[in-house]
Amino acid sequence: MAFLDIKGVSKRFGGLMALNDVSLQVEKGEIFGLMGANGAGKTTLFSVIAGHVAPSAGEVVFDGTRLTGLSPSRICRLGLCRTFQIVRPFAGLTVAENLRVAALYGSGRKLSASEIAAVVDEALQAVDLADRRHLDAAQLTLSGQKRLEIARALATGAELIMLDEVMAGLNPTEVSAMLATLERLRGEHGLTFVIVEHVIGALMTLSDRILVLDHGERIAFGTPEEIGNHKRVAEVYFG
Repeated sequence: MAFLDIKGVSKRFGGLMALNDVSLQVEKGEIFGLMGANGAGKTTLFSVIAGHVAPSAGEVVFDGTRLTGLSPSRICRLGLCRTFQIVRPFAGLTVAENLRVAALYGSGRKLSASEIAAVVDEALQAVDLADRRHLDAAQLTLSGQKRLEIARALATGAELIMLDEVMAGLNPTEVSAMLATLERLRGEHGLTFVIVEHVIGALMTLSDRILVLDHGERIAFGTPEEIGNHKRVAEVYFG
């Protein structure tokens, strides 16, 4: 059984079919890429998986549990967490306090004060923010705030993290550092990632497999090499 199983998901907004019968399976420990131009349905699919949007058809199963119909908070406490394109740290709280909130309310576990402190410390170390723990979260650079988004997901105890444009707006050095961080998180923490990313080089480097959407429909699926050589994908991106 796949760790994350998307079965025939469709989503209609009035007359717009944002997703049309999309299926995919993500294995535990995998880095799975979602690729597509603006309006392809990537973020809508993320929202369906995370419980922010109800599908018009189909279902989502995570680690054997049917997620369809569950609230986002319940899904998060089951171990599946998402980040967003636009970073929104809790302004007025420090970096560490942002993570305490995630550990307290995003986790399905009852943690003592010492356990919460340990979770916060581990998440800070994992994303290289330990030296900025006392900063107001709003003072972080964009790269730092992207890392904070990942750290908050880690603090919930997530086993599968969905990253929505985590490298958007970063310079090449920051992109390289983010790639290294995500590979390390997979290796050292056993995490599974589903990634939406417009930095195509980064997506190709990082992903084990990639699914390509176009106007809500699955048009290609395979390894980065297979996607890079796929005629329909080239037509969609380059005309």
